[in-house]
Amino acid sequence: MKSRTSWYALLSVVTALSVTASPGWAQKSGGVLRIQHMDTPPSASIHEEATVSTAVPFMSLYNNLVMFDQNVPRNSFESIVPDLATSWAWSDDGRKLTFKLREGVKWHDGKPFTSKDVVCTIDLLLGKGDLRRNPRGAWYGNVEKATAQGDFEVTLHVKHRQPALLALLASGYSPIYPCHVSAADMRRRPIGTGPFKFVELKMNEGVKLAKNKDYWKKGRPYLDAIEFTIIPDRSTRMLSFASGKYDMTFPTDVTVPLLKNLKKDAPHAQCTMRATGVSTNLIVNREAPPFDDPRIRRAMAMTLDRQAFIDILYEGEAQMGGVMLPTPDGVWGMPSDMLEGIVGYGDVAKSREEGRELMKQAGYGPDKRLKIKVSTRNIATFRDPATILIDHLKHIYIDGELEVIDTSIYYNRVFKKDYVVALNLTGSAVDDPDVTLFEGYACGSLRNYNNYCNPEMTKLFEAQSRETDQKKRLKMVWDIDRKLQEDVARPIIVHNRAAGCWQPYVKGITLHANSIYNGARFEDVWLDR
Repeated sequence: MKSRTSWYALLSVVTALSVTASPGWAQKSGGVLRIQHMDTPPSASIHEEATVSTAVPFMSLYNNLVMFDQNVPRNSFESIVPDLATSWAWSDDGRKLTFKLREGVKWHDGKPFTSKDVVCTIDLLLGKGDLRRNPRGAWYGNVEKATAQGDFEVTLHVKHRQPALLALLASGYSPIYPCHVSAADMRRRPIGTGPFKFVELKMNEGVKLAKNKDYWKKGRPYLDAIEFTIIPDRSTRMLSFASGKYDMTFPTDVTVPLLKNLKKDAPHAQCTMRATGVSTNLIVNREAPPFDDPRIRRAMAMTLDRQAFIDILYEGEAQMGGVMLPTPDGVWGMPSDMLEGIVGYGDVAKSREEGRELMKQAGYGPDKRLKIKVSTRNIATFRDPATILIDHLKHIYIDGELEVIDTSIYYNRVFKKDYVVALNLTGSAVDDPDVTLFEGYACGSLRNYNNYCNPEMTKLFEAQSRETDQKKRLKMVWDIDRKLQEDVARPIIVHNRAAGCWQPYVKGITLHANSIYNGARFEDVWLDR
């Protein structure tokens, strides 16, 4: 029997548009779905990467134990459905989560899927395998081990109750890997159980996938193939989509201003504008002088004019917030009155004046300005806010020079802390504190890019994770979020919004509203032409 936790019911409110195939239509098989892509994915190994550039093109190669229903536009606990697991149940003490597994499933190379593959995958995530890096290892700090009971049952053993664990396993970032394929091969020649098989990944060209004719879900997928074509220039991408050369934009590629233009150029296009679950943020290497001085880091947080970012980049449609996705798009965001009282979120002119005083105390001023490089990823969604950030830093005697870095190198740089100041975008794959807090702010997490480490805060993270009372947990998360902002742990600039668009003959598409990482299975998509 599936175990459900009642306080997650709040997550089930649907707030985004969904365009799916009508039950009255007869789905057609065949055809190639042509999707635009922004840049070359670092690799095909979802468990080793931290970017939507990998998650979207490769999610359809894999299956999870469970997943978020691909046809429900808002990820929630109530939208979790079986995948490789047919059922699941928690033990009475909340220390064991047991899955019954689907029989008769084969990997793309014909080998059978069994509980051993689940155990191997969990071992990888617990640091017992040969992953090159493990960006989401912090998600599983509460998991002790996985054990198999025969070939088609597996149990996850946890240290403490963790009601959110099932939602973490449902993310597109949580696929099951095969025991018999090395981590190195999964980067360039991945094997999955999903609806599509890997064909090729070519640097600066694209990704090609082909239909898995032996997919365990009978009748799926409808498409013969999917091709992602890399087009670095966003204007070129928009023009080529409007002209009909491509069937779909990258799901997060269309900004608020671009959507208005696209509606004029391609009025027939189907689009959804929604929250992405991604924040634009400032990361500072707090171990690199002079940024080991907390006065300078605080001054940088105080010079940010968040409303300017929102007005310039999103024409007023994005949101301010702390680490958690703000309401109504998210569940856990701080109330606006609490946010207004936090350093850097109030009067911008006053904050900047206080920031200049802090910089003077640290030895800088109008006659001694601090010159730095501001690093960012070389795609428009990173570059555009980085230029605004550089302008804001000038108000506190910091002169920034933009350094753009290709995706294949950018994440290696921030993982290794090989940067000084960076404009970064951080996606939370699931709108839950167990993802956002442990991944981004826990001591030792790989995605804690600026090495913020406060053991007392980590204890608070753990306490909220164990809490089963929704109202108590919500207040705990608000308090944690407020403290992270006051600590200048990683200044959140804006919570982003973006659209994806597709041609009207593309059916079965649902773009998820509160995360861009969990809706690219594509097994229900078909072409009506």
